[in-house]
Amino acid sequence: MSGDGVGVFYPAGFDSSRTLPSFAIQHPLLPQQAIPADWALKPVFSLQEGKAVVTISYQGRADLYGNGEVSGPLRRNETTVQLWNTDNYAYGKANGERLYQSHPWIMGVREDGSCFGIIADHTWKGTVQAGNPIVFTADGPPFRVIILEQPDPASLMKALARLTGTIELPPLWALGYHQSRYSYYPDTKLLQIARGFRQHRMPADVLWLDIDYMQQYKIFTFDPAYYPDPRKTNDSLHALDFRTVYMIDPGVKKEKGYAVYESGSRDDHWVLNKEGKPYIGKVWPGDCVFPDFTRPATRAWWSSLYRDFMAKGIDGVWNDMNEPAVFDGPDGTMPEDNIHRGGEGLPQDLHHRYHNVYGMLMVMASRDGIVKANPGKRPFILSRASFLGGQRYAATWTGDNLSTWQHLKLATPMVLNLGLSGQPFSGPDVAGFSGEPDPVLYAHWMSVGAFYPFFRGHASKNTKYREPWELGAMAETESRKALNRRYQLLPYLYTLFRESSLTGMPVMRPVFFADPTDTLLRREQEAFMLGSNLLIVPKTARDPHLPSGKWLPLVFKDEQPGKETVQPDVYIKGGTIVPLTGRQLQSTVAYHADSLVLLVCPDSDSRAEGMVYTDAGEGYAYQQGSYEETRFTARIRNRQLTITARHQSGNWQKSIRFIKVGLVTDKGIRYSAWLKGPAATINF
Repeated sequence: MSGDGVGVFYPAGFDSSRTLPSFAIQHPLLPQQAIPADWALKPVFSLQEGKAVVTISYQGRADLYGNGEVSGPLRRNETTVQLWNTDNYAYGKANGERLYQSHPWIMGVREDGSCFGIIADHTWKGTVQAGNPIVFTADGPPFRVIILEQPDPASLMKALARLTGTIELPPLWALGYHQSRYSYYPDTKLLQIARGFRQHRMPADVLWLDIDYMQQYKIFTFDPAYYPDPRKTNDSLHALDFRTVYMIDPGVKKEKGYAVYESGSRDDHWVLNKEGKPYIGKVWPGDCVFPDFTRPATRAWWSSLYRDFMAKGIDGVWNDMNEPAVFDGPDGTMPEDNIHRGGEGLPQDLHHRYHNVYGMLMVMASRDGIVKANPGKRPFILSRASFLGGQRYAATWTGDNLSTWQHLKLATPMVLNLGLSGQPFSGPDVAGFSGEPDPVLYAHWMSVGAFYPFFRGHASKNTKYREPWELGAMAETESRKALNRRYQLLPYLYTLFRESSLTGMPVMRPVFFADPTDTLLRREQEAFMLGSNLLIVPKTARDPHLPSGKWLPLVFKDEQPGKETVQPDVYIKGGTIVPLTGRQLQSTVAYHADSLVLLVCPDSDSRAEGMVYTDAGEGYAYQQGSYEETRFTARIRNRQLTITARHQSGNWQKSIRFIKVGLVTDKGIRYSAWLKGPAATINF
């Protein structure tokens, strides 16, 4: 065993050089004691038709989840996932059984609420069959298996995070709304979009630039006609309180005189074909070569490319096409017999071995470069391809979806299963990447999107513009409501991201987290929880199974209860306090935690408690204690509510100066006046 509740199993004749070092596990696993004789789950290792196979049977019934980025139901029983990162437009290849990421992980929840989790610690092409038995395969050598046993789902998530790591706390602006398109050009159009958000009073923080900002799709360049002065463009957007995120793909155009190609060729940074020559494949720029990110020197070179790029005032980076996608390659990628040369612990081996972690290695190098280019800022990276443990380096999204009701419904279980696989910072392309959403679909998707951890609207080339005011009055009104909800929730959301960065807990959670012993909740995949204290029920949910106990409606500021709307119903848990912003924001730049609205929903004993975390929202001073974590408690006696604040940790000394208390009852929310905070006694 390697720690409490962690069993590590090795096949006979295990050759560590063929599967280790692990990409999923962040620190080496050290043996501490023998596996107990009564350990419940024991793998059976075998070789079948040249494949390494692990079979694990379990007693009784269990509901299975995880698998990372998968389409289909939340509950994974009787499904199969293929482990082979694939550029899978509209989830159409292989019946959606393999998408852009690979997560060789599955978790089970037994009838009594206790849990197990299983990691197949390899990177080779393989499968995960979620049945009884659970079967993992690899088209490679035998691999070790790590089995976790925990008393409940939350404990399992924390145990998984101790092995695979957590997200780093993102910059606050990354929790706002992101607007993207393939593509916004020229620069005047991008500025027009930014002004449109401000003029229409639509809260937003980030604008995204897809590949058309580049010169002939050459990475780390700018088109001289569309973006002649990117520094000036970014400065203008910053003046409007917008951040920018620019796309960088792995494919480097094979062109003499192009600086990135010349420097990469000079220092031998490319993936090689089976003849030992640089592999050439077609992507957006045409013929491209591809960095061999298994080489430390290549990662350092790639990292160095970001210095001048980020100096243009760029705030974040979008690593796309990094499965890697190759238009003329076998099955849309590079040949499995391409050669990666490795180094510093990574052995030379074929692309077959490193394919599933190519994107992860790219993002590691990108993150290093961005941090070095902007040492005083927290990096933000979005990556399409990833692997188990990839949350340590980047957020993710669920790829090229469709503007359909079906894909709206697919989005929630996809985000939930990513969260159950260690990746809490994810979301879909809101309203769908491809197709033309009608105003009703658009409004519904924006309204649910306000509660995704990553909230970004995106659209394909040759579609109509999709900013919220472009689809008519109803879509505009409902989108504004959704965005206002998102920004009111910032104190609560940021506190959840802080919790996730420390413990690995998902930000967005299945409803069975509220009561792991209630088996009726196990199949619910339309309603979900935001943290532990809010329950979200989309209007599209049909007969949802909801947790028992006290959950009261939360009516947001300037919304009228009972008025017809597409916004999800939101419920606050009895016994909790949820912090909201004290003013309506247009971006996170205006966010200050010195004044908060505290929604108090007492339990049956007339008590409630909650937490709020706050820091500068940027930079790393919080790691040296420059933050404040405050715990609120409330009690009602004789129609008098007393709320107290206790400093939990941190030395930021940015005390909450004003509070407005909202007492949540079954008859609505009754608000106090603004009071000097953070503690108060109010008569209701």
